[in-house]
Amino acid sequence: MRHIPTAIVALAFSAAAATGAKDWTEPVEVLHDGKRCLSYRARLAGEFLVIEAAMEPTWHTFAMDNKRRQDEKLAGKPSLGIERSTEIRVNGGLEAISPWFQSLPKDLSKPEIRWFTWGFEQQGLFVTKIKRSGPATAQIGMRGQACSEAICKNIDVTISIAVTPPKTAGTDIDWKALEQVR
Repeated sequence: MRHIPTAIVALAFSAAAATGAKDWTEPVEVLHDGKRCLSYRARLAGEFLVIEAAMEPTWHTFAMDNKRRQDEKLAGKPSLGIERSTEIRVNGGLEAISPWFQSLPKDLSKPEIRWFTWGFEQQGLFVTKIKRSGPATAQIGMRGQACSEAICKNIDVTISIAVTPPKTAGTDIDWKALEQVR
């Protein structure tokens, strides 16, 4: 696993609290039967793009490397199924130029039935270093799946974010609370 340079690891985090709500995009909601199951929002923090997934009670979503984790656990054995890993595409005036980092996923597996999965309940953060390629609006495509105990909902939404000059140095990201996507 690649490690983040020590200077970056030393940065402190307090996501929405340390940065004003004005720094975040408007939330993009994912609905099921007219009710929100989760929402996404994004912000630029210096050279970094930060995306927050906020799940409603009883809902969860999945890690970016969920399939890889499952394949490692199954070691070639068949599974009862697989959830869609979170996928993030950045287009427009931003370009992702480093590996992605994500909150430490929770093990949601049920090994007794050979079902392995990792994801996020309540909140998940995704972070990557970006390059600004123009004063425009960028699009962040979010794909994946959100599930409750009874149902799963496919996700395919887009967050629009203004590509602005850096306002902060990205010093509010807690790298200790994140891990590199494998």
